[in-house]
Amino acid sequence: MSSYKKTQAPQKVSFVFGKRNYQLFLVSIGVVILGFALMTGTEDIYSFTKITLAPLVVVIGFALGVVSILIKPKKPDNSQ
Repeated sequence: MSSYKKTQAPQKVSFVFGKRNYQLFLVSIGVVILGFALMTGTEDIYSFTKITLAPLVVVIGFALGVVSILIKPKKPDNSQ
């Protein structure tokens, strides 16, 4: 029996998402946090900010999160 070992060339590790995806996802987390922050406070519970604006901001943040996951990352062009 020989002690022959197969050596594999190291493969380049790549992330599933691109830089743009991660940036959009972080922005979406910030928008959701902003929406929840708008819901807090000691002012009138039935104010426009708490009833209408804050839930709308939260939904926009979640939608931006879905978009950041679904958007196709750009592939670097290494055809030189």
